[in-house]
Amino acid sequence: MKVNIMIAGVGGQGTVLASKLIAAAAMKQGFDVRTTETIGMAQRGGGVVSHIRMGENIFSPLIPPGKADVLIAFEPAEAVRQLPFLSEEGTLLVCDSAVNPIGQCYDSSAMLDYVQKHVKRVIIVSGQPIKDKYPKMLNVAILGVAAQNGIFPFDAELFNEVIPEMIPERFWAMNIEAFAMGRKLSHLQN
Repeated sequence: MKVNIMIAGVGGQGTVLASKLIAAAAMKQGFDVRTTETIGMAQRGGGVVSHIRMGENIFSPLIPPGKADVLIAFEPAEAVRQLPFLSEEGTLLVCDSAVNPIGQCYDSSAMLDYVQKHVKRVIIVSGQPIKDKYPKMLNVAILGVAAQNGIFPFDAELFNEVIPEMIPERFWAMNIEAFAMGRKLSHLQN
């Protein structure tokens, strides 16, 4: 079995950390894993994309266009921007909260309408409850939603093992709580 997961967000949303948590959990499950990131202007709010490939005989970390089984987008515009990588039967998990570029504003509902028209399986996450309680841990909460929806080929509880291994101790409890909150907020839309 091979699984290709792409994570898209903007600088500061924790895209790279989320990919590292997924990769660590997959390795604990015994998968061969390859990852890479495209960071660009991340420190100025630019796009950040992480590729996670797991399974047997994975030789390249880059997911070819149309081959991602899952696209996890921490904000709607990045979901639309990365759609060409999602396979026809792939799952899109997208947070509904827009992160507007400096000096610009866009309508996130238009982006969400677009993805719902062009993707067979869409999971939309309401970001506001997460941001209200855990403003810096949206990434980990979104992983909780993904885990609850069976996106990963391993048990969700592995995240509770890898969070303390990958995150400084003072943030363990908050991240584990954010992950649990994401699992509770999970819902599927078509």
